[in-house]
Amino acid sequence: MAAVTQMIEKSTRKSPKKPISVGLFISTLGATIMLISANVSALTKKDISYPALPEPVTNNAVASVDTENGHFLLSFMGLGAGKTHEDVHNKVWALELEGELFAPKKTWQQKSPVPSSLPHSGRLAGIAVGVGDMALLFGGYTVDAAHNEVSSPDNFRYEVVTDIYYPIAQTPVPVDDAVALVFQQRYVYLISGWHNDGNVNLVQIYDVKTDTWQQGSPFLGNPVFGHAGAIVGGNIMICDGVKVDAQPNKRRTFSAEPACYHGTIDTNDVKKIDWRTVAHPTSSARYRMAATGDVASNSAIFVGGSHNPYNYNGTGYDGEPSSPNNEVWRYDFKQTSWQVSHMDSPTMDHRGLLAVGIGANKHFVTLGGMVGQQKVSNAVHRIDL
Repeated sequence: MAAVTQMIEKSTRKSPKKPISVGLFISTLGATIMLISANVSALTKKDISYPALPEPVTNNAVASVDTENGHFLLSFMGLGAGKTHEDVHNKVWALELEGELFAPKKTWQQKSPVPSSLPHSGRLAGIAVGVGDMALLFGGYTVDAAHNEVSSPDNFRYEVVTDIYYPIAQTPVPVDDAVALVFQQRYVYLISGWHNDGNVNLVQIYDVKTDTWQQGSPFLGNPVFGHAGAIVGGNIMICDGVKVDAQPNKRRTFSAEPACYHGTIDTNDVKKIDWRTVAHPTSSARYRMAATGDVASNSAIFVGGSHNPYNYNGTGYDGEPSSPNNEVWRYDFKQTSWQVSHMDSPTMDHRGLLAVGIGANKHFVTLGGMVGQQKVSNAVHRIDL
């Protein structure tokens, strides 16, 4: 109402000796309020402009957290623009979002790097989730000049406000390129993924409350890495990734796995999951999509990725450069059906999709990733659905 008061005072100063009629005053006041309301409405509907990350990064673990000091988007570790083993790092950036519109501040803050118990501190294909005001980090892998890859046993609870890492119980079987999903704001399900020498079919469940692990019903699909997943309530959706193929006269090979599975968590026993197959939305697998569950629409959302599985530098296992995809898949758990659409900008090499805002202002973002010609990006890409 400050603008209304200023307008009235200004009009009064212009005509101090001539009183304003009641009708004119009400009409003018009403028009001003309508103008303010229109401006507010326009503000809530326009696209929010996100600042770019301080530097390009891909294959980074991402999470969002709600704290007493605000809402934060977080990027942990990953691969820099050079795409060599020397560009694997443990850098961390945080972006604070303010107010009811979750408007981002102008710049990202660099935070303390993620600790490591391994000789190489940088990690790829780590997994992060937000649980309340904390982010939980799991696994990932290190890589050296000889291309030796080691799945990291390091797990941490991170508090962005204090910028402190707290070690948590190590995963029984450390994994990278896995899927992490949060159930009841207490249990984190690590599903399949790669462990040092091959894929595992394990569902490893971390209890945030007790800092302990337990084994869930094994994943019934082919063990994969680079798959994507989402959860809404007790409904899990896992899609695609890369499987390992045994060969008679040569080393193992890798191939895309076009397959989706619906897992239903038993409400009486969080370890039990009823896995069932689901028709694939396109019959063409994608690798390292970004995904999340959306409670409002009771759906699982998958975006981007690549049809050609690749090593960390974006070159396919077939030796061909991989290209990003612009497809958006949405699975409605109630209707048990898929909807396929497209976003403006193709993108790949993601570890998660983050939801921002509520109601009409809700949208989704990816942080970094790869764009065309395997270029590592520093963009925060907004997706409106």
